Amino acid sequence: MDSVDSTRAFMKDVRRIVVKEHKLDWALAEVGTAVVTRSDGRLAPGRLGALCEQIQELNSKGFEVILVSSGAVGCGRQRLRYRKLINSSFADLQKPQIELDGKACAAVGQNGLMALYDTLFSQLDVTSAQLLVTDNDFRDSEFRKQLNETVKSLLALKVVPIFNENDAVSTRKAPYEDSSGIFWDNDSLAALLALELKADLLVLLSDVEGLYSGPPQDEKSRLIHTYIKERLEGVITFGDKSRVGRGGMTAKVKAAVYAAHAGIPVIITSGFAGDNIIKVLEGQRIGTLFHRDAHKWVQLGEVSGRDMAVASRESSRRLQAMSSQERSKILLDVADALESNEKLIVTENEADIAAAQQAGVEKSLISRLALKPGKIASLAKAIRVLANMEEPIGHVMKRTELADGLVLEKTSSPLGVLLIIFESRPEALVQIASLAIRSGNGLLLKGGKEAKLSNAILHKVITSAIPESVGERLIGLITSREKIPDLLKLDDVIDLVIPRGSNKLVSQIKASTKIPVLGHADGICHVYVDKSANMDMAKNIVLDAKTDYPAACNAMETLLIHKDLLQTGGLNELIMELQVKGVTVYGGPRVRKEMNLPEARSFHHEYNSLACTVETVDDVYSAIDHIHKFGRHVNCLKPFFLSNAHTDCIVAEDSEVAELFLNQVDSAAVLHNASTRFCDGFRFGLGAEVGISTSRIHARGPVGVEGLLTTRWIARGSGQVVDGDKEIVYTHRDLALQA
Repeated sequence: MDSVDSTRAFMKDVRRIVVKEHKLDWALAEVGTAVVTRSDGRLAPGRLGALCEQIQELNSKGFEVILVSSGAVGCGRQRLRYRKLINSSFADLQKPQIELDGKACAAVGQNGLMALYDTLFSQLDVTSAQLLVTDNDFRDSEFRKQLNETVKSLLALKVVPIFNENDAVSTRKAPYEDSSGIFWDNDSLAALLALELKADLLVLLSDVEGLYSGPPQDEKSRLIHTYIKERLEGVITFGDKSRVGRGGMTAKVKAAVYAAHAGIPVIITSGFAGDNIIKVLEGQRIGTLFHRDAHKWVQLGEVSGRDMAVASRESSRRLQAMSSQERSKILLDVADALESNEKLIVTENEADIAAAQQAGVEKSLISRLALKPGKIASLAKAIRVLANMEEPIGHVMKRTELADGLVLEKTSSPLGVLLIIFESRPEALVQIASLAIRSGNGLLLKGGKEAKLSNAILHKVITSAIPESVGERLIGLITSREKIPDLLKLDDVIDLVIPRGSNKLVSQIKASTKIPVLGHADGICHVYVDKSANMDMAKNIVLDAKTDYPAACNAMETLLIHKDLLQTGGLNELIMELQVKGVTVYGGPRVRKEMNLPEARSFHHEYNSLACTVETVDDVYSAIDHIHKFGRHVNCLKPFFLSNAHTDCIVAEDSEVAELFLNQVDSAAVLHNASTRFCDGFRFGLGAEVGISTSRIHARGPVGVEGLLTTRWIARGSGQVVDGDKEIVYTHRDLALQA
């Protein structure tokens, strides 16, 4: 089962009360005409069958379900049209056809509708009962009392009561809603029954997933998961009423608001899906929820992803309006806050580690999760480095005189709002947040569930250091995984997504969004030891690249060795050094037999642990070919898409071989006689990194402040106009950059 959304947690209570305490509590479902009938008016037995199966399953679990069904008029109309056709002469058919009486249609259709329900339920060993009511019935207090008694008796026997308005004898007149009516369609009847019979939940089934911000068929429309009247008035509009019934979405929303205000939670969801009612009662984020306390959830932080993104953008604009000194001071305050709260941060981190160990999380992930001694001090130091860097916003990169008195400047500018999705490492939250502040960007963060407590305290400490003039909503923390799909649709308010985690995570995000994605896939980092290498240097580099931090994306995963070192004993020495340090060494096809090593499963395998693959190559050209073949990742979700290699190193004393390697290996970072672990934002002098990009657009390698900026053109003139370029004389002269 998917994780339960926090706003639907009360569903668990409804289920437990029913199962354990055996109270007279139930869910009540209303089935709209559009659900039970097809576009031609005929009944839809497939959808009804799926509905009956769900009700049978709920019955068997102890739920008591009352059904309110539409469809009688549509079903009867189809039958009576057929009767009229076969009983009409050819001359009669040439005359203008009068619409059939709706009450007659209801009288005929109700019989067929209930016969189908009875047949379907009988196949599932469930008994159903028909209860027809009219608006006037509910004016009688004795009727309502007897209604409760009847329903109570039926539910005690696990019989499913099926309600419908008795349209055949109803005296209510058009329009379908009037001020005198107690109910005016089956949606409002369902709401009335939910209150009258003290239901725990009302489910209104529709032909769409729920309430949308615009027409459901419009790809820009978004599903509204929680209805909050104060925030949605004037934002959403409703279309025409149902194509076959009286109400449509307008009627459903009115009924839902009415019931929710009276204390009955309501879900509007699709009746076309075969298991939506089950999912609703499991607490999954299905359809649109109407709840009396929904406005309080917003105050408690249950804000939509769109609202978080919009608020973050507004805060970022206030941040950009500050002086460089004021932005720097925010970072210095963040660094101080981290150090002063170190004990609290470490306590929460230790709780995360303990929970991960108890849950059996892999050791490599736990290693990434831990904030080791000195880490907070190191992070604070990096933030102070960022604070003292040259101002990145508004930096003039190029000045051009377009014409006399008309000067154009190319300047640096924040990207806007960033969405960063990262796994395990809570330190990433600190680095990313500090880079966002320095670059003037808004930020939404979604960390892994294994670092929940660590991320929460770090977010609280950092945002508490942001002045009120900017607002703590500059940096939003996403705590629910269910919000991610919706966030990835917000290409109008989120400007860049940066996933930091597994290849699977990166691939899924790239395939799920129109927002530009900056990230890397597998970090298959290579060290090639040439025959000209200084072997003592090679040992140090290889050991550092593999053992300094095995879980890092810039740790060595494959060691390539010139074939001549097999004869000189150099290969054996390197393997022994690795094994002494506890590294499990796997062999490629050429090495494993010679050195009696276990077979490597693949050259494209990221261990993230004390393990690596070793293989021999003929020369530097073979090493380059190997890296190009296995350092890249073929994305299964998007065939033919290749992400570029991460970080690769050559250990060699032959300068010509080294230069050949440096110039021809097409990786984000290439090093000569230095460990791959140097490929890091802090070590590269960027202050910190938001991640390492293996793509080519728009940043590559460790991404620091510069990678979070774009460009703006600013022109300063003195009244120039184009006017067909008749008068203006273009000079296009490069100008010196001003301090």
